[in-house]
Amino acid sequence: MRRLGYLWFLGVLAALVAAPGLSGALFAQNSPLTQYQVLNPWAEVDPMPLRGLSAPRLPDLAGKKVGLFVNSKRAAQPIAMALEKRLRAMYPDMEITFFNSLEKNVLETETKNKDKFAAWVKSVDAVILEVGD
Repeated sequence: MRRLGYLWFLGVLAALVAAPGLSGALFAQNSPLTQYQVLNPWAEVDPMPLRGLSAPRLPDLAGKKVGLFVNSKRAAQPIAMALEKRLRAMYPDMEITFFNSLEKNVLETETKNKDKFAAWVKSVDAVILEVGD
């Protein structure tokens, strides 16, 4: 079977080479059939330059007040509860508060609960966001 495949390949190759004009066009360096198109794998370049995180980081969470932002996804609340349990075990003197976002729209904090959210953010030293997907 392998021998038949090899013979078939040789026959096709011989037919290509023997065809008048076709072999020269296929194998010539500057033939009209030899075309290359270079594509850029990146999308449009973002005009904004990249920058690192600008908010200062806390060196330690001991004695700090940490806020847990819980979005409306189904698993967000269980994740927050598990995280609270872990954080309390690691830092017993840490104070933890929650901000529960019940709306499906994440931008609710910029609309109807903006004042409540802003006050909550100002009352904590750090915020951890849980996304329950």
